Amino acid sequence: MAEVSTQPPAGRPALVLNADFRPLSYYPLSLWGWQDVVKAVFLDRVEIIAEYDTYVRSPSFEMRLPSVIALRDFVRQDRDPAFTRFNVFLRDGFQCVYCGSQEALTFDHVVPRSKGGRTSWDNIVAACSPCNLKKGGRLPGDCEMHPGLKPRRPTHYQLQEIGRRFPPNHLHETWMDYLYWDVELEAGG
Repeated sequence: MAEVSTQPPAGRPALVLNADFRPLSYYPLSLWGWQDVVKAVFLDRVEIIAEYDTYVRSPSFEMRLPSVIALRDFVRQDRDPAFTRFNVFLRDGFQCVYCGSQEALTFDHVVPRSKGGRTSWDNIVAACSPCNLKKGGRLPGDCEMHPGLKPRRPTHYQLQEIGRRFPPNHLHETWMDYLYWDVELEAGG
């Protein structure tokens, strides 16, 4: 479970919200380094929502570092997610679709390539190495190994919803009004 701290995280990143005040991404959490945030502030591309108690200074300038920013222009999130190993694992909840293990995850072709299966959202699932080896080049019915989830192309929204189940280890208190996880406030901050 994530802990909420009153101390700024190392590097002082800012939570980046879309213009509708929702995080651009939950997994990975949309964070920008403080240098990128300061540049975006000067270019008037973001609105500062919350700040750390930390300052950045130059001979002629001083500002508190933002901890939460919102983009001034809305970024559409309705595009199809990229087909990547990470996104397949995220879609499948970072567990083997055959046994539920979270260890040694690999790709598995439900219909093996040797039998005409394609490398696509509709034919790839997350499988632990032992299950992948056990299934080998066979069809699910031939080895009585049927995926617990039907492989499908997720939407960006579906991946974000799944990502909410995997909060980062540390969150700053100023981020909490914009995130939706069950977390505990770190004792002593």
